Amino acid sequence: MMGEAYGGYAVAAFLGYLVLLLAIGVLSSRFSSEGISEFFVGGRRMNHFVVALSAVVSGRSAWLLLGVTGMAYAMGASALWAVSGYTVAELFLFLFYAARLRRFSETYDCITLPDFFAARFGDEDGRLRLTLAVIIIVFMVVYVASQFVGGGKAMSASFGMSQWVGVLVTAAIVLSYTILGGFLAVSLTDTLQAAFIMLGLVVLPALAITHAGGWGPVMDQLGTWDPAFVDPVSLGFGAWLGFVGIGLGSPGNPHILVRYMSIRDPDQLKWAAAVGTSWNVVMGAGAVLVGMAGRIYFPDVGQLLAGDTENLYPMLARTHLHPLLFGVVVASIFAAIMSTADSQLLVAASAVVRDVYQRVLRKGEDVSQERLVLYSRAMVAILVGVALVLGWLAQSLVFWLVLFAWAGLGAALGPTSILALFWRGTTRAGVLAGLVTGTVVTFVWNLTPALDAMLYELIPAFVLSLAATVVVSRVTRPPPDADRLMAAMGRPASRPADPGEPLPP
Repeated sequence: MMGEAYGGYAVAAFLGYLVLLLAIGVLSSRFSSEGISEFFVGGRRMNHFVVALSAVVSGRSAWLLLGVTGMAYAMGASALWAVSGYTVAELFLFLFYAARLRRFSETYDCITLPDFFAARFGDEDGRLRLTLAVIIIVFMVVYVASQFVGGGKAMSASFGMSQWVGVLVTAAIVLSYTILGGFLAVSLTDTLQAAFIMLGLVVLPALAITHAGGWGPVMDQLGTWDPAFVDPVSLGFGAWLGFVGIGLGSPGNPHILVRYMSIRDPDQLKWAAAVGTSWNVVMGAGAVLVGMAGRIYFPDVGQLLAGDTENLYPMLARTHLHPLLFGVVVASIFAAIMSTADSQLLVAASAVVRDVYQRVLRKGEDVSQERLVLYSRAMVAILVGVALVLGWLAQSLVFWLVLFAWAGLGAALGPTSILALFWRGTTRAGVLAGLVTGTVVTFVWNLTPALDAMLYELIPAFVLSLAATVVVSRVTRPPPDADRLMAAMGRPASRPADPGEPLPP
């Protein structure tokens, strides 16, 4: 246990961080109360620097600081492949995907990903929108539950409280500022949290390696223990493909994509690509180095709290850092958790309020913006409750829960959104086929032990979803105005929609 003075400093630093988050939520609440567009996409007025950092950190979650560090502790340098896939994928999203989605979403007043699909394919009966909403809600709740479990682990390893109490504390913090400030608060806190994450993942491995004698002696010691541990190409092909394939999830995770829809000027996305990619590279490398250095100090997994590799990061930080810096590192864990959980809560809430309630159940009716914002805040609270129940029932590894949800969203929404943006021949029936195929294959593959041991479920599910979308699109008709819809993706954002262009149903 920490000494009282040490613990007091660490707690004070951590509490100061939480006060900052809540202050941002309070200050953002007035703007986010103006309407549903402000609450869910910041009124499409977000600064490119904020978009760059919030896009990358919202995709990293507890998986990076707890899952990847624990994986690098277990398997060494080959864990780098797990971060390389999403780094490259998100660079391409910034450069080629994001501007098309942003321009189309402004032309057709899309504030959610189901809005985009409905406008792109003319979803008059709402079946496509409802299918998307169900998929998003199911996987997002699993994702949020994993973040709460990660918060519980961090609280337990850092401050000695029970894991479940830590889960409740994490949920209460995320709920408070997300309900208050909506997308603006979430994006601003993500930017602040990016700085905390970067600080932790640069300072901690640097100090740990220095205290162990420096880079050369550390690598020599690890290599003597196991040469494969310091060899990034020691993986088998199946494991390598599974790690690199993690990047296939990025174009299907709405909490990342909504950032592109929120930027004020889509022409600034190339600049955002440089910032976001740099952040991804440094954070990923830092997480792997934390895991590898941790093997020097805790050579046996039984030395970690509860024998859990995902407790390495806070335990290593407590060993090497001044209590104030340790409090900052604990804050960085929560930054990773909250920057993802808050974004996912907003996406799931928007699927219920915007896509199910406003666009299907109350289609054609005039619902006030005040009521929509109120319902959105209430839905965030309900979803937090559901995620807490799931976290209690399935207190599995953060790494597993995150990868499952990441795979489900990536396989269902990734291929279909890419084709919708870049292929004129994509049809509504093809998208429905791809959504269902990606979701079903993810569940079946994950729940079949022989298949699960063979390959990460995202890869076969993504490929089969892509194939289903293409095959069904080939035998069905694209929207009659497909050329005009595709042209909207390249139109300058400042150009209003033509008078005859319909809004999404």
